[in-house]
Amino acid sequence: MECTNERGAVSDPLGKTGDPCVMVIFGASGDLAKRKLLPALYNLARERLLSREFAIVGFSRTRMSHEEFRERISKDMKEHATGSIDPDLWNWFVQRLYYSPGDIQDSNDYQQLKDLLLKVDKEQGTRGNYLYYLATSPELFSPIIQHIGAAGLAREENGRWRRVIIEKPFGRDVESACALNQEIRKVLTESQIYRIDHYLGKETVQNIMVFRFANGIFEPIWNRRYIDHVQITVAEDIGVGQRGDYYDKAGALRDMVPNHMFQLLTLTAMEPPISFEADAVRDEQVKILHAIQSISPEGVLSFTVRGQYGEGMVKGQRVPAYRSEPSVPPDSCTETFVAMKLFIDNWRWANVPFYLRTGKRLPCRVTEIAIQFKSAPFVLFRKTTVEHLKPNLLVLHIQPNEGISLNFGAKVPGPLVRMGTVDMEFKYEDYFGRTPSTGHERLLYDCMLGDATLFQRADMVEASWGVVSTVQDVWNALPHRRYPNYASGTWGPQEANELMARDGREWRKCIK
Repeated sequence: MECTNERGAVSDPLGKTGDPCVMVIFGASGDLAKRKLLPALYNLARERLLSREFAIVGFSRTRMSHEEFRERISKDMKEHATGSIDPDLWNWFVQRLYYSPGDIQDSNDYQQLKDLLLKVDKEQGTRGNYLYYLATSPELFSPIIQHIGAAGLAREENGRWRRVIIEKPFGRDVESACALNQEIRKVLTESQIYRIDHYLGKETVQNIMVFRFANGIFEPIWNRRYIDHVQITVAEDIGVGQRGDYYDKAGALRDMVPNHMFQLLTLTAMEPPISFEADAVRDEQVKILHAIQSISPEGVLSFTVRGQYGEGMVKGQRVPAYRSEPSVPPDSCTETFVAMKLFIDNWRWANVPFYLRTGKRLPCRVTEIAIQFKSAPFVLFRKTTVEHLKPNLLVLHIQPNEGISLNFGAKVPGPLVRMGTVDMEFKYEDYFGRTPSTGHERLLYDCMLGDATLFQRADMVEASWGVVSTVQDVWNALPHRRYPNYASGTWGPQEANELMARDGREWRKCIK
């Protein structure tokens, strides 16, 4: 049975629109808003997942009227939309755009924002529900939240909800993360805080739990008895570009490991939750973070590798070294590559190494989780032409081509016993078609529904930083003396290969 909504389009009879609300974007004139957030909201409108009682208020220092803001967003959408734009739908959407110019540090401007929100509530019927998206630099998170609280804009009463989305990074280390959590909890309850990680918006990431827990053939072998090791790769072929000033203060470890990579690790390794309720899932994730074996200061030298890219060739183009990028000091000791080996100290994963690597200026852009199973005994094949047995490999492809592949051996036709490698591959686009997406749609939609499953909780953030705290301390105390130590367009420093080779293993050759 098909259902039609008020705009006449066919909708999913089981679908649910987000709650009526106003989404306030702090930093509305920045790149994140125009490249990701507004296209994502338009995509939700196209999928009939936005409430008809919905509006957007942009807040930034740039002086604009409502109409100028609408014209600017319309122009930006022509460049950044993920698909074609329906004129009627865009007209509906653009009439729900408002703008409040203001200084993030000026309390008077929050009073103006409050007055505008009351006006929008009346015009659009948004019922006093406010979703604040902090698309700003991290040092502004706490001041914005303090001002929201002082203006009475964080108070939940009479059935109205107020939620805040915070972009990563959540602090710079365990101490600053704890301090940030304490500061924002003076204004907000934990249930109001949505710490966003856009990687969790990827279809394959969301599918990890479905793949593991809905398929009886995989969960029984998802443990130390059958799995040899796990590799998680988050590779980028780009450099730091114009983000040199930010990146040089962060580095690859802070930028990627405690958030993106540990989210992938916990979803891969966690025990089955008792339900898909947000806290049930996050309880299991934080258990994994607490179970990761601590790396001793001496172990940092053996279990971790850092690198910084030099000049080289990427996609046939010569590119500069990190130290030659804009806003990067010529003697910078900031790492652009990290590899590490971790162990999870629990019954399921005892003695199974998890290898993580991430870096910039690598040969291609790819994110994947590779689960390598233990090899079958060779006994049966001793008197055949088969010289060795390749282990089975299951790969969860996160980006750019989302899907799942399984690698296994099969007999090559003919009179001799010869083995060949077979790949069974599933791509989302082939089976379900392509849905234009920025990666933020699911996360924004969930926040409008109050579903925090894919958002980090305070204890998860603090536990993640706790895992890497010793690594940070050792690296800060012992700056690397041989940077740059890998050429752009290669898979990182030689020490990363040696990290695997010492265990008789090697990194998987990733391709797009």
